[in-house]
Amino acid sequence: MDMKKTALLLIDLQKESGTSDVVGMNDIVKNAKTLVNICRKQGIPIIYTRHISRADAIGLANKEPVNENGEPIYYHSGTDTIEIIDEIKPQENDTIVDKYRYSGFYESSLDLMLKGLDIKHLIIGGVLTDCCVLATVLDAYYRDYQVNLVKDICGTTTVGAHMAATLMMANWVYDLKVYDTNQIAKRLNGEQHHVWEATSPDQLQFSPDNLKEIYSKLSLEKL
Repeated sequence: MDMKKTALLLIDLQKESGTSDVVGMNDIVKNAKTLVNICRKQGIPIIYTRHISRADAIGLANKEPVNENGEPIYYHSGTDTIEIIDEIKPQENDTIVDKYRYSGFYESSLDLMLKGLDIKHLIIGGVLTDCCVLATVLDAYYRDYQVNLVKDICGTTTVGAHMAATLMMANWVYDLKVYDTNQIAKRLNGEQHHVWEATSPDQLQFSPDNLKEIYSKLSLEKL
């Protein structure tokens, strides 16, 4: 990972996410804050995506839930729920990319911003693991960005869905690297660290019965 060509990309860590049913959201925000502080010290660009649903419902995805007035229920543009969580709120030189679909790249300015910064490596965390994170990681891979997934800055509504989505990314994004916050922090500080990398496609084959066991292999410390 070339530090001069690396950016931190945080997916949809918005106030609405903080009040939703995401498992372990408090820890996700705490870990994100730790990594944001390190990246600021290292001069690594920080990019936030915000998921937005227009109050007038224009541009909503098919079957997007709406209330009795036809307004979006989630990430309503007329409320402060679309803003980034206060604990990790952007600073003046950070970049905010608004999006209207799951992927941070879909019809947004994200790719343009990254190219302008000459970014080749992305450190990614956020919510939901099995939705917007998964879609963004796949789109980043399609565009030849190398992704470093910080799995304890990711989460969704069930632990099983989080694990399964993480394993799907690990199995099929061939140059993916998977970290926990404390390990990517060591990497950024030039210290010895643990990172999981695939050695073959579909390496972490899992079933409902062995999901937790296979997932644990992502965090095994090197001896």
